Amino acid sequence: MEHDAARPLEGRKESGRRPQARVALALLEALRDMDRPVEILKDEDVSLTLPRRFGLSGVVDAQIRRYEREARHGRRIPAAEVEDLMRLATRRDDAEEIFTRVGRSLTAADGAPSWRRVFPERVVLPWARQRVRRRLKSLFGERIVSAARGRFALEASSDVFLSADPDGGACSLVTGLSQAILDAYAPGAGEIAHSSCRARGDGRCLWSLQQ
Repeated sequence: MEHDAARPLEGRKESGRRPQARVALALLEALRDMDRPVEILKDEDVSLTLPRRFGLSGVVDAQIRRYEREARHGRRIPAAEVEDLMRLATRRDDAEEIFTRVGRSLTAADGAPSWRRVFPERVVLPWARQRVRRRLKSLFGERIVSAARGRFALEASSDVFLSADPDGGACSLVTGLSQAILDAYAPGAGEIAHSSCRARGDGRCLWSLQQ
């Protein structure tokens, strides 16, 4: 698994889409953090077991440092690198939790503008939705979601998440990112749910605000 996570991607046909390096960094950091041991068992031979733990892999650590350098310079990377990391995450039982965490971590650090507090929720919600759309497009290099009818609703415009995870767990990245931005713009407005998913046999992927 360690080798697959960090191997160079050569000889692949790339699409025109190039995600930001920080997407890969967030995915790899989440995988590492979820695999770090909380404790060492009393009779555990750490010389044998620790190198096998994903979160303590030297290969993974080196790849994280590479993505950190790329992210600091605002660089983009081949889409296949992000897709491979997404597929790696989907093999885990806690995939949805990982993607939700990644989505939250990919929101802009400055949060919502302070002046939005003087506007009512009905005005702020469209701004938050627009922020989600623009943020995802900036991160992935293509339009990921578009506005849908509803108080706060988004519809998938790309198959990038289903391509990486036909079971739909990767869609939680949009859920996590949307919730974090919504909480910044309209605290207490409600919870974002992935109310419709093509992976579940629905006609479209839809994220909406639950009242």
